Amino acid sequence: MSIELFNNGTHQCIAFSDLVQGEGVQTNQFLIIDNGQSIVLDPGGQLTFSALTLALRDYIDPTQLTYIFASHQDPDIIASLESWVTRTEATVVCSKLWTRFFPHLIPSYMGDKLGDRFKSVEDPGQLLPLGNSALKIIPAHFLHSVGNFQIYDPVSKILFSGDMGASIIDESPDQPVGDFKAHIPSMLGFHQRYMVNNKACKLWANMVNQLEIEMIVPQHGRPFSGENIKLFLRWISGLQCGTDLLTDKNYQIP
Repeated sequence: MSIELFNNGTHQCIAFSDLVQGEGVQTNQFLIIDNGQSIVLDPGGQLTFSALTLALRDYIDPTQLTYIFASHQDPDIIASLESWVTRTEATVVCSKLWTRFFPHLIPSYMGDKLGDRFKSVEDPGQLLPLGNSALKIIPAHFLHSVGNFQIYDPVSKILFSGDMGASIIDESPDQPVGDFKAHIPSMLGFHQRYMVNNKACKLWANMVNQLEIEMIVPQHGRPFSGENIKLFLRWISGLQCGTDLLTDKNYQIP
């Protein structure tokens, strides 16, 4: 299923929400297009590659894709890297911490030929030109990866938040969160385990509060819009998680 998140005629944001087949964790993939250039965010693993490539053909020629963005290193983010770099001309954009590890995911015969196909992002983040616009790559380190980034699109005012705000739901994620309080149980366990601590969550929320946001769209589950954006940022700012919850009981010799 493709979901049009934004379209002003020259700039489009598309979500794909049901491409994972089998036992894999369901993920959302995203396509942003601006004036002939395009970027796919967190394309996933081999479970999604064929289906995503077919879905992209409704909007672009996948072989002419400009960028692949990997928010971090997890398999559900970028395990399909080999297929993307061998079948498209896309430049891979990721944290400098993962650039040196990603060659483990590509054929050895390609050697150094991919040197100019990787764009390393320094810890503070950067602007990424796309068509006549520029995406903001913003830091989200330790939420949940040590080298973690998110994409903010100033044209659509959408924050593509990766695992931040993720929810584990059974129903289709095509509609934004309605009752925020009722939605919390689908987020709580994930954030308590995968986010490093309250300090990082609070610093992230303080940064995000400076952006003009119409929608927060995570890689798993439902997006947030309207008043629920403020409710989520307030909730995550106060959440005890990760190392906040550790005690000596978590470190015992079996």
